Amino acid sequence: MLLAIDAGNTNIVFAVYDGAEMRAQWRAVTQVARTADEHAVWLNQLLALNGWSFEDLDEAIIATVVPALLFDLRALCRTYLNCEPMIVGDPMLDLGPGPEVDRPETVGADRLCNTVAAHDRYPGAVLVVDFGTATNFDIVSEKGAFCGSVIAPGANLSIEALHQAAALLPRVAIHRAQKVIGRDTVSSMQSGIYWGYVGLIGGLVDRIMAEFAKPMTVVATGGLAHLFRPDILAIEHVDPDLTMRGLMLIHARNKKA
Repeated sequence: MLLAIDAGNTNIVFAVYDGAEMRAQWRAVTQVARTADEHAVWLNQLLALNGWSFEDLDEAIIATVVPALLFDLRALCRTYLNCEPMIVGDPMLDLGPGPEVDRPETVGADRLCNTVAAHDRYPGAVLVVDFGTATNFDIVSEKGAFCGSVIAPGANLSIEALHQAAALLPRVAIHRAQKVIGRDTVSSMQSGIYWGYVGLIGGLVDRIMAEFAKPMTVVATGGLAHLFRPDILAIEHVDPDLTMRGLMLIHARNKKA
C-alpha cells in the first residue's frame, strides 16, 4: 500500500491508499523539530489500530511546503518503509502540463497536487479555493495546467493576528455568527472573521471568474471548506481530500512497472 504525506505549515496529513482507494487518514500538528523516529512511533500506533504495520506499506510520496520537514519525512520512509519516496517538486516527476506562470519553480507542492486532482475529477477549467494557513485561489486550465492564483491570509491566521496585535482581543474560535452585528467582543470578532471571509472569498471568486472569462467549476478544499460553503453560493463542490488524491494520482502516474 501507499503512504501519502502532505506536510503543510499547520498540519501534516498521512493517508494510506490501496490502489485508488483511501483506506485511512490521520493528521498531526506540524513540528519541524519532530524526528523520523518520533513520526514513526506515532504512525505505528495508528497503523496498529487498523490492523496494519509498516510492513504493509511499501511505497510513499511526499509533498511539503516546509523544506525543513523533508529530511526527517524522507528518513521515515527509508528506515521504516524500506522505500525511497517520491517527492513532489522533483523535476523528474511527471505531473502533466507544467505551470503556466512566470516562476513555475515557486508553485507550492500542495497546489501542484490540487491541480492534478482537480483536472482529474472535474471537467473544464477549475478554480480551487483551498482553506489552509493561507486561503489560496488556484486556477486550473481546461488542459490541466496551473495558470495563476490569488493568495490571502487564512481565517485562523487572521484570528491569531488579531489576538497577538491587540491586547484586549481574546483568541476566539471560528464560528458562523447568526447576526452580523455583534453584541460583545467575542461575537463581534467571530462575525468579522466569518462574514468578512464570506465577502472576501465570494468577491475574489467573482473577480477571478470575470477576468478569466471562461466557464469554471469552483471547488473548495481544506479544513474550513464545509463551514463556509453554505454562505458562499459560488462554491459548487467541497472536496476535502483533493490534495491527498493528487498525491495518489501523481504516484500512480510515475510508478515504475
